[in-house]
Amino acid sequence: MSKFFEELRWRGLIHSHSANAERHLSGDPVTGYIGFDPTAASLHVGSLLPIMGLVHLQRAGHRPIAIAGGGTGMIGDPSGKAQERKLLLAEDIERNLIGIKGQLSKFLDFQAAGNPAQLVNNADWLTKLPMMQFLRDVGKHFSVNEMLARDSVKNRIGQEQGMSFTEFSYSLLQSYDFLELFDRYGCTLQMGGSDQWGNIVAGIDLIRRLRGAETQAIVFHLITTSSGVKFGKTESGTIWLDPALTSPYKFYQFWYNTDDRDVIRYLKFFTLLPEGRVTELEALARSSPEKREAQTVLAAEVTGMVHGPSAVAQALKASQVLFGGEIGGMTERELLDIFEDVPSVDLEKGQLALPGMSFPDLMVAAGSAKSKGEARRLVQGGGLYLNNVRVADAEQKVTMSDALHGKFMVLRKGGKSYFLVKLR
Repeated sequence: MSKFFEELRWRGLIHSHSANAERHLSGDPVTGYIGFDPTAASLHVGSLLPIMGLVHLQRAGHRPIAIAGGGTGMIGDPSGKAQERKLLLAEDIERNLIGIKGQLSKFLDFQAAGNPAQLVNNADWLTKLPMMQFLRDVGKHFSVNEMLARDSVKNRIGQEQGMSFTEFSYSLLQSYDFLELFDRYGCTLQMGGSDQWGNIVAGIDLIRRLRGAETQAIVFHLITTSSGVKFGKTESGTIWLDPALTSPYKFYQFWYNTDDRDVIRYLKFFTLLPEGRVTELEALARSSPEKREAQTVLAAEVTGMVHGPSAVAQALKASQVLFGGEIGGMTERELLDIFEDVPSVDLEKGQLALPGMSFPDLMVAAGSAKSKGEARRLVQGGGLYLNNVRVADAEQKVTMSDALHGKFMVLRKGGKSYFLVKLR
């Protein structure tokens, strides 16, 4: 059972832990949990680190519990937030929980013999908890002075908006979750991000006061990139686990584009590769960084876990399109993702009515050639492509039969100078 702590240690996952956590995890199997806030219909890549914490817990023989915070989600965790979250409607939370449950099932084995994972909703007890009973039996064990001293509270108190009592009570509810899981499932370990340390310790203290029992905590690092940017944030927005929100191609590219300074750290954090394989990739990243082998493995491993092996194959196929690969077979969504950042032009479909538009006219209209003469010279030099197929005849006519999905055409000049034609 000590393998769990050793695994987290060599992977560099542990930010802090309670004094007896390692000893506690070296004996019989324990039950541990992590909570997930249902503020959206999907988890994002920032959720992967705590998910991997539960994965390692189960692989080491312990019993993992994932809490879908249907109760605490009604309030919202103020940790790290500059202002109060918009309160969600009950039906929004329920819809979000459905998506989160499906995503967690890709990582955790809910049928494992001996230590199956469990998924519980804290709304089952929090929404039924009488207020007077809660204030009398739980609230009296919390010091307002200590709560005011926490960073999540101090950072907000000094601001004009301040903090509502609703948010201020979040720590009490999370602590009560730990107590409830201790009573129901014998849960003695809570894990989470390092910004949850104060809330977790409060739960440990509550269990000690009310049950006279010792429980433990492990918190993970809050990740930032080597350039100082919050992990999971890009110019185009959040990277989601739901393929309807972030396509597998974009998901794969997010990991493939990892900075050389971060890639080995991410291999440890977000994959199950053994230490020896990570060491090999680290040596390759140092000797031949231009090959990006570590990034390729990282992207394939994480995409495979989240979206499956077929999504990895499709993402690789889509990636080859930019290097002249076959475009046929790409979905409309994939084409838009692949060519999202290339120059584009809108054309009326009527302009391609038979007998069609000459290829030089199309090149000029798309801005990929300054004149028809330049377009003809490029064709004669073998440097122009339509949908990644070389154009051999400068007088070739382009019609709607050349349109991908009846909506797009991809022009390429030279090796990697692309233009996207969108047909209206």
